[in-house]
Amino acid sequence: MSSREIILARVRAKLGRSDAAGRRTRAEAALAAPLRGPQPVVGDDPAGRFCAKASALASTVERVPAAADVPAAVTRYLDAAGLGRCAVGAADLATFDWAAAGLAVAWRGAVDADTVGLTGSFCAIAETGTLVLLSGPRTPASLSLLPETHVAVVFADRIVATLEDAFALLRREEGEIPRSLNLISGPSRTGDIEQTIVLGAHGPRRVHLVVVG
Repeated sequence: MSSREIILARVRAKLGRSDAAGRRTRAEAALAAPLRGPQPVVGDDPAGRFCAKASALASTVERVPAAADVPAAVTRYLDAAGLGRCAVGAADLATFDWAAAGLAVAWRGAVDADTVGLTGSFCAIAETGTLVLLSGPRTPASLSLLPETHVAVVFADRIVATLEDAFALLRREEGEIPRSLNLISGPSRTGDIEQTIVLGAHGPRRVHLVVVG
C-alpha cells in the first residue's frame, strides 16, 4: 500500500467507515433513484393549469387543435400586435408551412436587430407555467433571449406536472443536460427601481405561447 492509502485507511478506521465499496454502492443507488419531496397537486388537466399559470405571468396564450394550425395562429398574434410578419426561428420548426400563413422566417440564431424569435420547447411545466428550452445547433438560445418578442410552440402532450418531472424527462430522453438549459416563466422583468415592475429588462418584453392539442 502507498503512504496515501495507509493514511486514508487509518482515517476510515477511526471514523468507522472502512466499507468504502459498500458506501459507494449505496451512494450510486441513491443517485440513480433519488427520493422526491412533497409535490403539488396539479390535477388531471396539466395543459389547462399551464395556460392559466403562464397567463398569470403576463404571457399570452392561444390553444390550437393541431400542429397544422400553428403558423396561422402565429400570424394572428403578430398582426394583432402590429409586429410585422418577419421572424427568426429554430430549425426544428422549419417543417411547418409558414409561407402559406404569410410569414417570412429565417432559420438561424437571433441578433440584436431581430424583433421576433420563434422557438419550440423541450417541454413545459404545469405547476409554474414555465417553458423548458434546450440549446443546440438547431435550437439556438439567442432566439428566446435577444428579440423583444418570443413566440413558443408547446405541445400539450409535452406538458409535465413539476420541475422534477421535467428533469426526469430530460434524463430519460437526452441522457445529459446540454450546455444551456433555459427555464422561461413569462416575459423578462425587474422591480429594482422603486419596486415598479418593468417588462423586457433582460430579455423579451412579450412571450406568446401557442399550445397544440
